[in-house]
Amino acid sequence: MIDDQDHQTDAGQDPPEGDDARHTAKMRKKKAARDRMMAGKSGEKGLLIVHTGPGKGKSSAAFGMVLRCLGHGMKVGVVQFIKGAMDTAERTVLERYPDLVTIRAMGEGFTWETQDRARDVAAAERAWALAAEMLADPDIAMVVLDEINVVLRYGYLEIEPVLDTIHGRPPLQHVVMTGRNAGDAIIEAADLVTEMKLVKHPFRSGVKGQKGVEF
Repeated sequence: MIDDQDHQTDAGQDPPEGDDARHTAKMRKKKAARDRMMAGKSGEKGLLIVHTGPGKGKSSAAFGMVLRCLGHGMKVGVVQFIKGAMDTAERTVLERYPDLVTIRAMGEGFTWETQDRARDVAAAERAWALAAEMLADPDIAMVVLDEINVVLRYGYLEIEPVLDTIHGRPPLQHVVMTGRNAGDAIIEAADLVTEMKLVKHPFRSGVKGQKGVEF
């Protein structure tokens, strides 16, 4: 017969902890720290969000946020500054929600395709005029300016009027700017900046862009 005292620890000593117990204690401490941090976060504001860098996923991440907005019943405006005539799956999907999403492809392809600076500038100006209307509409919760960083880098639009319009938008409206090589002024003005890092890409191995991945 086994004495119950064999399973008791000496007075004042904690029982030996296994992996599960250590994990629980660690997560309890993390939760307490997280709760203290979140207790001081009560404000809301419209965010300026920038997705930049040479890696893939800048526009894809922006469209992920568009889907979140749709799930909340929030209205979204999307202006694509580079993409034009080419059909894209995201535009096909989002056009099925005309009550919540306005998406316009206003570009004419990348600059090496048009090979006409004046034409590219004119396309950028038309796109910006539409974007400015969205940025003035308090009913639109999020405005995605897809590939605008490229347009600004090439000087097709002046950056100061763009930032002035963004700063003057409705206070709770979010703006997402995508495209590689975001300028210093854009980075400085942003609330959230994510830089996509290119580690590996199938294009470099001779694989073309594929449906469901690139478009």
